[in-house]
Amino acid sequence: MATGRNHRPATSRSRGIPEATVARLPLYLRALTALSERSVPTVSSEELAAAAGVNSAKLRKDFSYLGSYGTRGVGYDVEYLVYQISRELGLTQDWPVVIVGIGNLGAALANYGGFASRGFRVAALIDADPGLAGRPVAGISVQHTDELEKIISDNGVSIGVIATPAGAAQQVCDRLVAAGITSILNFAPTVLTVPDGVDVRKVDLSIELQILAFHEQRKAGEEPHGEHDEDTAPPAAPPAAAVAKRPRSKRPESGPDGDVPAVMPA
Repeated sequence: MATGRNHRPATSRSRGIPEATVARLPLYLRALTALSERSVPTVSSEELAAAAGVNSAKLRKDFSYLGSYGTRGVGYDVEYLVYQISRELGLTQDWPVVIVGIGNLGAALANYGGFASRGFRVAALIDADPGLAGRPVAGISVQHTDELEKIISDNGVSIGVIATPAGAAQQVCDRLVAAGITSILNFAPTVLTVPDGVDVRKVDLSIELQILAFHEQRKAGEEPHGEHDEDTAPPAAPPAAAVAKRPRSKRPESGPDGDVPAVMPA
């Protein structure tokens, strides 16, 4: 099996596939893999779109970029689509990966079984703590960051995963890039600066939780249309007589040039 460094197929970018379509391909692949495991031979665009969480028109448009149009009245061949999408995503070859930062998150990533089943091999675990050196995590001995460049070179690694604290992430990123890494998955809560030709995908769990909190707050504040509690009902309009007796407000003070300011302070 070819490795990431030795063989690079035509990329989606070079083939003119939109980034939005590329982002949806893993969703289709996950749904198709589930169908394949149930020995389902074919699937309609409507069924697959529902399983992937997109609309069927968008799915058909996405698949047209792959040159796959299905068969009218039959649908799409599940196994062939699995192969097509896997090939397009580069999953028909071996991609060695290094994980830098073996704290709680890094150790959890190392133990994630989904990497191997999707074409990614954890080639090395790296940490700056000398006390972790040689300690096995997920059956792999942790190595010190002093060995980072040699590890990348020896294993032909082109994908790096950063799971360090935010303060160390940019320095680790710079070393990965200098050593030849061209794709980075960043779990550190910071924005990385990289040169052209290096792709970075950021995973920030706190941001995702904040977005969910926003939606929860919105749902909690919703009320049935037309119903108001007494405390939230708008105040009744004052009687006309009361309005007539109100003193007129003073004219706003002029600005330094004698003009009334366009925006008055609250």
